[in-house]
Amino acid sequence: MSFLAVDVGNTRLKWAIYESAVPGAAALAHGAVFLETIDQLAEGGWKSLPRPSQMLGCVVAGEGVKRRVAEQIEDLWGLEPRWVTSTASAAGVVNGYDHPNRLGADRWVALIGARQRALAVPLRGAATVPPVLVVVVGTAVTVDALDANGRFLGGLILPGFGLMLRALEMGTAGLKAPTGEVVDFPTNTSDALMSGGAHAMAGAVERMHRRLLALSGQPPLLLMSGGAAPKLASIVELPFETVDTLIFEGLLTLQAQRER
Repeated sequence: MSFLAVDVGNTRLKWAIYESAVPGAAALAHGAVFLETIDQLAEGGWKSLPRPSQMLGCVVAGEGVKRRVAEQIEDLWGLEPRWVTSTASAAGVVNGYDHPNRLGADRWVALIGARQRALAVPLRGAATVPPVLVVVVGTAVTVDALDANGRFLGGLILPGFGLMLRALEMGTAGLKAPTGEVVDFPTNTSDALMSGGAHAMAGAVERMHRRLLALSGQPPLLLMSGGAAPKLASIVELPFETVDTLIFEGLLTLQAQRER
């Protein structure tokens, strides 16, 4: 009963096929494409794959993109696509958003994956299940807080590296998108732009971490994911785990719950 997990972000589509729809299942194949090329999936990366038995995905890129992906899944495998929508609760996570259905599906699924990670912490010798700070660094950056009981407390949305730099380029005279590095004390404009964006994100993560620690009384588990996470991970001055598959782990958990 192989399972196809699909994560359609604002810039890229990521996918993976697992041998079964249970958390911890082995990945048989995976890949990623930019949205500009998603119409080639059926004749490209997906063409030689075995037919998955089940599929679940999350999408934030809009209805048009979702429809183009769905049509290829239907035509190639005769499989009806199913997409996550945020709900008031699922898989042991309670959605504390003012309007739960308005929480982005990618954030919701990442929180569910993060909760599974938190529940596994006592198995590694910890006394209790910790709260979690979930940081996803993509086109946008999200910093979401989950308490030790699995309640989503709320979170931040920031522009990602590309959006920050394009905003500066468009709103100022003479500043161009940089090719600089993240350094402590920049001495040129390119480094100053790149470092400014990175330190703004890192500061948001560290402030939210302090607030979650003060609220919960125990150090949060900090999980970082997303295509641009390595740029931020190098300067965050906190212990963290990088989890590239966090959204896939959430999709596996949701699918397993549906089959119970």
